[in-house]
Amino acid sequence: KKTRIRNIVAELDGLAAHAKDLEAKFSSQLSMVQPSFAESAKNLTHYLALRQHDLRDLQSKLDDLGVSALGQAEAHVMANVVTVKDMLRQLIKSKESEPEDVVVSMKKAAKLTKSNTNALLGKKLKGSSVRIMVTLPTDAAEDKKLVRKLISTGMNSARINCAHDDKEIWKLMIEKINKAKRKTGRNCKICMDLGGPKLRTGSIKPGPKVVHLRPERDYVGNVTSPSRVWLASPNLLPPSEAELVIPVPADWLSNVRKGDEVRFKDARGKRCVLIVGGKKAKGRWAKCYDSAYVVTGTKFVLYKKKKKKTKKADSTNVLELLPIEQTINLKIGDTLILHRDPVEGEPTERDVEGNVVKTAHISCTLPEIFEDVRVGEPILLDDGKISGVIRSVSPEEVHFEVTHAREEGTRLAADKGINFPSSNLHLRGLTQKDREDLRFIAEHADVVSMSFVNTPEDVFDLLSEIDKLEARRLGIILKIETQRGFRNLPAILLAGMRAYPVGVMIARGDLAIEAGFERMAEIQEEILWICAAAHMPVVWATQVLEKLAKKGLPTRAEITDAAMGQRAECVMLNKGPYILEAVRVLDDIMQRMQAHQSKKRPMLRKLALADDFRPSLDDSQMQADVGPNGPAGLDRLPGN
Repeated sequence: KKTRIRNIVAELDGLAAHAKDLEAKFSSQLSMVQPSFAESAKNLTHYLALRQHDLRDLQSKLDDLGVSALGQAEAHVMANVVTVKDMLRQLIKSKESEPEDVVVSMKKAAKLTKSNTNALLGKKLKGSSVRIMVTLPTDAAEDKKLVRKLISTGMNSARINCAHDDKEIWKLMIEKINKAKRKTGRNCKICMDLGGPKLRTGSIKPGPKVVHLRPERDYVGNVTSPSRVWLASPNLLPPSEAELVIPVPADWLSNVRKGDEVRFKDARGKRCVLIVGGKKAKGRWAKCYDSAYVVTGTKFVLYKKKKKKTKKADSTNVLELLPIEQTINLKIGDTLILHRDPVEGEPTERDVEGNVVKTAHISCTLPEIFEDVRVGEPILLDDGKISGVIRSVSPEEVHFEVTHAREEGTRLAADKGINFPSSNLHLRGLTQKDREDLRFIAEHADVVSMSFVNTPEDVFDLLSEIDKLEARRLGIILKIETQRGFRNLPAILLAGMRAYPVGVMIARGDLAIEAGFERMAEIQEEILWICAAAHMPVVWATQVLEKLAKKGLPTRAEITDAAMGQRAECVMLNKGPYILEAVRVLDDIMQRMQAHQSKKRPMLRKLALADDFRPSLDDSQMQADVGPNGPAGLDRLPGN
């Protein structure tokens, strides 16, 4: 046994030596990191050295001896190795000793992660240690109560996505956040996302200017749920839950009250009625039990409700409607042309016999990709809802065949993501728009998130821009959302450590599409390990409690997924009509899970399940029930 233990100690000595060698090889890069990250950067190289070996056989040997199997060594590699060696020497009563050559102690590792998290995301005032980040909807610019309620419920970071809206709306959002912080006395960091070189579909030729009101009906045509529409002045931002919007003059709307009726003839001459409901901002909700087509200029006649009677009041005309957003329906076997020129896309045109007269086509937002894609490579559209294979490439067009879509076809809209998971795209991390947006962010925000970080050079570009703006106080979140970014993660972290504070976001949407959904669980684990070794806070993002935020009812799977987020330092929620409930539920899950889990280490709090485990009968009663022939009733079972 002593020989076996000495051999294990020798293996551990070899691992420690390899860790120090790797640290020496990266010494020039380590010297460039911020002092706050000096120990963390060394520990990162030690962990990478550890994971350059297959340790499963060594772990089995350590498990057999009942000592730590290095399974939780990420944040304090050398300290863990030294501790295990000391325990092994004690088992064989060896008097050998060595000075503790550790960079980060176990206690120091926890302090570093906590201080780095506080610096980036602020101190957590109550509940669990996991922060909650929320993507603000556009109507947060007008709805001060929403922002205040989000902060009161548990939002610690307000996320503003620069890919949407504009500087005026962002400024209004930030004003609401700052006012809510003062009123609630709570901390809330302002985090702004740069759009990055996101490859998306271009515009599609617009459809007619019409709003189609369609109530839900049962199988025999009875209305089960009326159509819901928002009436408002055209200069008002619609709330996020408003799927149908009809613009009307503000002075006419000011006379409209709950319970009033708006009567009109739709585009077909059909008589229809809107029943006015509650107020939202400066608009009004209304519901319609008829199927109706409202067009620009439709005459609305207001009928006031008085003493159970309706009396005709003033009338108005519907103002200019927005055109319907057209889509391109794609089926398996169809061809779609992706073209360089920014012309409006169109669906497939067929003759009366179903033959293709004109192939569907659409542009993309980054025409430079035409130089990088190749025949035979896969393409995915709209988060993988449609996928295909490239059949031909020219300087002006890419033709691809659809290989995956719904049987009835899948509709592709404008501004949907395009992914080339196997293509080597030469896209840099900062666009011209990002550089312009960064000026605003440096002045108004606490944290900037960089999208589509693929290489250390992308990080250096961001640091250079921040340095030009003299915004060194700005926190940074590096979003990992491509296979290339994942493969370069250690080098990206070392580059990021030249600033402080810095964190990482696991942007699981694009990352899952690029790497394959079946690999996503493995990839997010690896990112958590590497970031833990760097003592760098992680934001767990994309589709967390998505059904709850959007529909009001979570799935079982997303509750489990949210609980797994406990191992990150922050969990991000996306916007939706039920976002307040989603924040409340997530905060409750995080608080409960904190008693059971710290990062990936189980916490053995007292379990009520174990405490309740006691015999309900005394021994004598149990013996009487069992009887001489076994438990009562056993003789009546088949085979007895």
